[in-house]
Amino acid sequence: MQLPQLLPLLFMVLSDHASALSWFENPYLRNVISFEKQSSSNSSLLIPRTGTENRVNHYACYDSNTTPKSVLTGGMGSFDVHSFPTLKNSHIIGSAMWVTNQKRGDYSSINSASAGWEVNPSIYGDSKTHFHTLWTADGYKSTGCTNLECDGFVPVNYAPITPGDTIEANGGQTKFTIKIFRSKDDGDWWLHFGYDNQNLSRVGYWPKRIFNNMADHANLITWGGFTRSSVGDASPAMGNGQWPGETSAFVRDIKYVNTNGEADSEPAPGRKGLRAYLSHHKCYGLSPFINDMFSYGGPGGCTK
Repeated sequence: MQLPQLLPLLFMVLSDHASALSWFENPYLRNVISFEKQSSSNSSLLIPRTGTENRVNHYACYDSNTTPKSVLTGGMGSFDVHSFPTLKNSHIIGSAMWVTNQKRGDYSSINSASAGWEVNPSIYGDSKTHFHTLWTADGYKSTGCTNLECDGFVPVNYAPITPGDTIEANGGQTKFTIKIFRSKDDGDWWLHFGYDNQNLSRVGYWPKRIFNNMADHANLITWGGFTRSSVGDASPAMGNGQWPGETSAFVRDIKYVNTNGEADSEPAPGRKGLRAYLSHHKCYGLSPFINDMFSYGGPGGCTK
């Protein structure tokens, strides 16, 4: 599906060359900028704080625009896969979906399960693109880990992929779909994966017993891209390194999933639907959410 012809104009206002007229005529941009001011609270949901005192995290995401009292049972999304074969050892680039439950203002209450792709030389020892998972039950203080580095995520036999496996980007042509949902059969949080969004298979599950606030439901789901770099170091590219547009990185097929594992609804467009979060508009961009998808990314270069 091609984006409407209007979207290139909207993408332009997310760059440094946005005019004053564009600012006042585009409420979407005002929404994005307002969330830049909340980087400390929003980013805490996505990547562990532990050991990040000298690191800078950046995001271009949409979340479910829900409240702590909201009840969500799962989500899905399709992700373009990209490669960065010369990425520095201290840098991380990726894209993911996070399913989370958190009490307002209490970082230690964060329960989260996420999956997506990342290039992370410090973990994998290479600059290849890897499928990754992450979980925590206390805001990353003492529980949880990446992939299969600790007890938690349980892989199943004959899965189409295992956390930590490499994925060939094929010049950005590779795409995969994931869904994470709480099963009504056992109450566990299941992860499904497929290279065809109509044909997903089980990868494994996070047992409900490892969570406290998310044993029954989530209250926030987030989709998008992220980077990490050292303080004072120019941040890496995000997505495929291009500003949002028809040739940039995309997240598609964004939907909520019920306890049967079925995609039963998609977020509404506009302010009543998903909420935009962009950490630094001078280095990264985020398109409007339309037709259950959005594009994101940018060249990076931010030092804070």
